[in-house]
Amino acid sequence: MKNHWICLFIVFGLLQTSCQQPKEEKEFDPWDGLQSVLDQIVAPEFEDREFLIGDFGAKEGGEFLNTEAIKNAIKACNEAGGGKVIVPKGTYLTGAVHLLSNVNLHLEEGATLLFSDNPEDYLPLVHSRWEGMELMNYSPFIYANGQENIGLTGKGVLDGNSRIENWWYWCGARHYGWEEGKGTQTPARKLLHQMVADRVPLDERIFGEGHFLRPQFVQFYECKNILIQDITLLNSPMWNIHPILSENITVERVRVETLGPNNDGCNPEACKNVLIKDCYFDTGDDCIAIKSGRNEDGRDPGVPSENIVIEGCTMKEGHGGVVIGSEISGGAKNIFAQNLVMSSPNLDRVLRIKTSSKRGGTVENVYMRNVKVGTYKEAAVRFNMFYEEAGDHVPTIRNIYVDNLEVEDGGKYAVMINAYESSPVENFVMTNTTINGVDQHFKTNHFKDVTFKNVKINGETSEGLVKTEEE
Repeated sequence: MKNHWICLFIVFGLLQTSCQQPKEEKEFDPWDGLQSVLDQIVAPEFEDREFLIGDFGAKEGGEFLNTEAIKNAIKACNEAGGGKVIVPKGTYLTGAVHLLSNVNLHLEEGATLLFSDNPEDYLPLVHSRWEGMELMNYSPFIYANGQENIGLTGKGVLDGNSRIENWWYWCGARHYGWEEGKGTQTPARKLLHQMVADRVPLDERIFGEGHFLRPQFVQFYECKNILIQDITLLNSPMWNIHPILSENITVERVRVETLGPNNDGCNPEACKNVLIKDCYFDTGDDCIAIKSGRNEDGRDPGVPSENIVIEGCTMKEGHGGVVIGSEISGGAKNIFAQNLVMSSPNLDRVLRIKTSSKRGGTVENVYMRNVKVGTYKEAAVRFNMFYEEAGDHVPTIRNIYVDNLEVEDGGKYAVMINAYESSPVENFVMTNTTINGVDQHFKTNHFKDVTFKNVKINGETSEGLVKTEEE
């Protein structure tokens, strides 16, 4: 019996010692959340029905305006319960194309939708956002509002037919064709800014003819379950792919080649659950720019862009490869970017977050890894809280992780930080990174909890932002 009690005491002691051992905490891995985001993004499927636009009166050759024929094919497809509207090989001139639920507009290889350069072919006005501001404006070239299960697929071409002789000069820049006596967007842009500040109702924000606010190429407003796949976009009037307040979006194997003004490649705005995969961007502005509305039109709804996955993409010319902002008043969070290739002497930055105290908003939880860069012009990573106007809504930027970034021949800087003293860039972590060929390592001012680990810049090891050059 004595031995029995001794054994019990020993076992009890061992158990007590085991319970008192501190548990080893798992090191934080920002990529642990990636799979749960991907699981929420499911491309829509479409019924096995086909509607050839030729059966509705469409004629190829690029001379006959096919707007009504395409509209009727889409309507018939929708009313039948959905399927594919087929654009066969050939060139088809058209005005605005409006998609409906359960319709996949499919361009066969060798097919081109050539968009009219006559602004009247994009009337009547539709509810849109222009640079993050609500308005009634010319219809985007391909548009949907409040639809579900919509597709834009196939190996054909969408040619926006934009150039310095028509849409591009509206921006007001001489190198895009503007000259004295021609219209420009400047007065209308200023008016729209004031309307937003004054909270003018949407039905009084009437633009369109005489205002010179260029329509976007592809815009889906408050839609669900979107698939854009395999298509090529050329010569856009403004932003190329622009979903707004939409969710469950797949943009896959898309090619964007257009070097006009504000020709951003893909701009999800206040969207949730977005996959941008295996795409090619050669653009006149940001390759990918995540947005959430400008000023009051972003803050009042307060809808962030969240759960955005960017992977396997190639970026050439553009103001930035992966960009967040500047219309970011609703905030952005949970952005994953991986396995990217970038290179161009006209690519300004690799990762760029741009905002201002007029915009406000919180940008957080941005994760980038496995990026190979040949060359860029300005900075590999740039944080800027002073983009355009100042105001009373100081932004927040925090929790930014960059891992395994390789740059062969950098530009002016490796890292730039321009932030408010009251709102420093917080918790920026760079690991396993090599950046060669920069003129100057850093140009920074206000930051907090910044960590460099296994980072080499011009062959020199940097552990933390040890040496900085003030803004």
